[in-house]
Amino acid sequence: MVKRYGGVHALRDVDVTIRRGEIHALVGENGAGKSTLGKILAGVVRPDGGTVSVGGRAVHYRAPHEAIRDGIAMIDQELALVPARSVLDNVFLGSEQHRAGVAKDRQARERFRALAARTGFDLDPDAPVGSLRVADQQKVEILRALARNAELIVMDEPTAPLTPDEAQRLHAIMRDLRDRGTTIVFVSHFLREVLALSDTITVLKDGRFVQSGPASEQTQDSLVLAMLGRSLDVAFPDPAPPADDAPVVLRARGLTRAGAIEGVDVTLRAGEIVGIAGLVGSGRTEVARALFGADRIDAGTIELDGRALRLRAPADAIRAGIAMLPESRKEQGLLMLRSVGENITLPHLRLVAGGGVVRRRGESARARELIERLGVKCDGADAPVASLSGGNQQKVALAKWLMKTPRVLIADEPTRGVDVGAKSAIYDLLRGLAAQGVAVLVISSELEEVLGLANRVLVMRRGRVAAELSSDEATDEKVLTAAFGTSRRVKGIDEEEAA
Repeated sequence: MVKRYGGVHALRDVDVTIRRGEIHALVGENGAGKSTLGKILAGVVRPDGGTVSVGGRAVHYRAPHEAIRDGIAMIDQELALVPARSVLDNVFLGSEQHRAGVAKDRQARERFRALAARTGFDLDPDAPVGSLRVADQQKVEILRALARNAELIVMDEPTAPLTPDEAQRLHAIMRDLRDRGTTIVFVSHFLREVLALSDTITVLKDGRFVQSGPASEQTQDSLVLAMLGRSLDVAFPDPAPPADDAPVVLRARGLTRAGAIEGVDVTLRAGEIVGIAGLVGSGRTEVARALFGADRIDAGTIELDGRALRLRAPADAIRAGIAMLPESRKEQGLLMLRSVGENITLPHLRLVAGGGVVRRRGESARARELIERLGVKCDGADAPVASLSGGNQQKVALAKWLMKTPRVLIADEPTRGVDVGAKSAIYDLLRGLAAQGVAVLVISSELEEVLGLANRVLVMRRGRVAAELSSDEATDEKVLTAAFGTSRRVKGIDEEEAA
């Protein structure tokens, strides 16, 4: 299989055999070609060379609906939903049942209830998809694939936005599908998850085939060695504490937004990394959006370097020196149809413009510096950001805040969809910014990430801060105890019984 994007080879003569009724994992660094291969199988991308055979029959898909007719569906890491339409409409999009041109709404609702019961997903069928959290939108994608009775499902990072409990539920669904004869092509950066679920693992590197074989013969270390060509110690060094006299850079008191957060206090000191942990829906992202001016607060105050801020929009936060890497790079972090260079310079056009006109040569030069610094794999600064792999898009989303060093960096799920090698680079970057005196706020669903990076951890529950723990105090047990709201005590705080 061959696929090129301009001068970049996404796939180079890759041969892969996928057997019926197996979970076949594709692993590799960002830009290795995993997602591209999955999209070719599902008809989303057309190859430049090679052949695809389904059941011994050569196929040449020109669009996803042709693959769907052959029983192949895809759940992409960049969700392909219609935000203005309901959950029900999105689940059955492309597989509606009609009578005289009128969709059978009653039958659709019965099918939806059956699918929801089978998966355990609690979704309102009439809710607009655009109003849902990313995790719930992912569930809609999963239900849509199941509704199409697909014989082969390509799942690209399906558990990235899910809670541990939701991920375990999806794992059970994947095993059940496999046992019923459904084939699953599984792309994931979570190597522990890959080893636990997969029957076969194929490793790609720089668009080339490296190896393929039974998952039972692999370990995390052997997979990392095959992916990177070297071993990698991904353990976190001890968090470097801020200086004793480090000033408070950002202080928020009593942040309140009806239905989202209530009475939240956040303090960030220069050179400090503060982590926010908690379950999906606990208010983590809502705090970040309030601090960045993306959501207006109903009550509370925000100060930067002792000066009161009135944040009516993100532009106000950016001017003050607050930057934010959002949870969804596609929906909130990047302009997908614009170039890498344009995305990087967008928040800082004044630095590359004169007389109201952007100096393209200067813009490209600044963008190239950051592309090289962050190791973004792309065909130059003029390449469309949509042509990059998910992990490289994430690097671009980070790079645009580094043209001018911010006072505060808020990173919401900074390593979502990022491979093990790039994770280490992003961790080093966040630590390096803190060492320069930047105050960093990290929000992550990966508890290991929060505990490994943060000097302090705030645990959110039901829109409030349930516990505040230093790096010495923070453990898996204490964080989860506070997040779930059990009767155990965390730092002297009696948590109420979980509802």
